Amino acid sequence: MNDDVSLKAWLALSLTRGLGGESARRLLKEFGSPDAVFAASARSLKSIVKAEIAAEIGKGITDDQIAPALAWLEDGNNHIATLADSDYPQALLNIPDPPLLLYVKGRLDLLNRPALAIVGSRNATPQGIGNAEAFAKALSDAGLCIVSGMAHGIDAAAHRGALRCQGNNCGGSIGVVGTGLDKVYPAANRDLAHALAQQGALISEFPLGTPPLAANFPRRNRIISGMCAGSLVVEASLQSGSLITARLALEQGRDVFAIPGSIHAPQSKGCHALIKQGAKLVETAQDILEELCGLIVAPARDPDMQEPAIQGADTQDPNSALLGHLGFDPTDLDTLGKRSGLTVAELSAMLLMFELEGRISALPGGLYQRIH
Repeated sequence: MNDDVSLKAWLALSLTRGLGGESARRLLKEFGSPDAVFAASARSLKSIVKAEIAAEIGKGITDDQIAPALAWLEDGNNHIATLADSDYPQALLNIPDPPLLLYVKGRLDLLNRPALAIVGSRNATPQGIGNAEAFAKALSDAGLCIVSGMAHGIDAAAHRGALRCQGNNCGGSIGVVGTGLDKVYPAANRDLAHALAQQGALISEFPLGTPPLAANFPRRNRIISGMCAGSLVVEASLQSGSLITARLALEQGRDVFAIPGSIHAPQSKGCHALIKQGAKLVETAQDILEELCGLIVAPARDPDMQEPAIQGADTQDPNSALLGHLGFDPTDLDTLGKRSGLTVAELSAMLLMFELEGRISALPGGLYQRIH
């Protein structure tokens, strides 16, 4: 935004105590701009909002309250996009509660690219992490911007996968956070946040200095789903916050996709519930590209992505029979011994080799699960 006076008015409106998004939009509809809102009489304001909010607007916002945001903008990589700006994500204009403004660190051009949200469990399985990275990489290669919430697990994996894209057609990645952009949460994702700020973008509707309050994270989910043509849930328990994103996507008229998993895995229960409710079951990135064919030109099918969640055993590998017996459900040694006819000693040696090769994962309780 080039008009400093107008930007200060937008910031002042967003920082007005007690003023929610719905009331702010009513004021803008009535008066036309934040400047006009602050110039309106108390009587006019009280015809739109409660008296106490009208009084807060009448008090105004001090320069000291706006100064941190203006100082933050001195970094050329930092931006603020308001509802009146062309850089503002146009897809958000079609949701019931678009934020008045967004703080943006990184590439403004990504805010209006065709986008897909990839979300899921914070406590993801190794297979779920691999699927999230693989799908995100393939979809970014195809030109879709991958949007997620910078959380542990599936979110972080989706961002990492998207950032691995190397071509000119890369869709990039956007992290939507529940804090001010001067804070990184969770702290363990600091390197990822820096990578997104340089190669992709981080966005937040919350003012600088906002700490990681629990109520902010469900609220930011409407932005994750609202910016995107659809949302892919990779892994989710029945209590997962990613199901909130899926529900919001449906309410916003967006597509919802889900990857199926083991009937025994808690992290698959949420995906299976979504599929029962009408979410599109996907096994490959191509499944999603074909659904979103109006947004992008789908590339030729990538053979490496034909079965990202379930791949067949390598018939050239003399030990591949054991991988077939193991499957993708968590399995204990006794069960594996009955299936394969091998002794515990033989199984232990082979499983250790597979674990070192990254083909299986050892789980708590003496269980093993195939990854590739």
